[in-house]
Amino acid sequence: QVQLVESGGGLVQPGGSLRLSCAVSRSIFSFTVMNWYRQAPGKERELVARISSGGSTAYADSVKGRFTISRDGAKNTMYLQMNSLKPEDTAVYYCNAYAVNNYWGQGTQVTVSS
Repeated sequence: QVQLVESGGGLVQPGGSLRLSCAVSRSIFSFTVMNWYRQAPGKERELVARISSGGSTAYADSVKGRFTISRDGAKNTMYLQMNSLKPEDTAVYYCNAYAVNNYWGQGTQVTVSS
């Protein structure tokens, strides 16, 4: 069974930064694509960023230029560097990996507030 474990969430002031991590129990290169999603209260889960097995990246318009997705194969870990955070970035952030099956982490809370 594949396990994904997020960490790095917390409370940050507007304009601040956080780095989320997603530790995976098998090689991250075995997945076709890996994603970061988020879900704010009362809203649907939305795709924030994705990275393909080949390293191509894509971002939601709302986070372009502020968030960066990356990975470390040696650590089997995916990251989401979040800069210039805004209150509207407040959500539970989930990592997701797809390879025939869809795998999800448990989520980590990010709260942007003064």
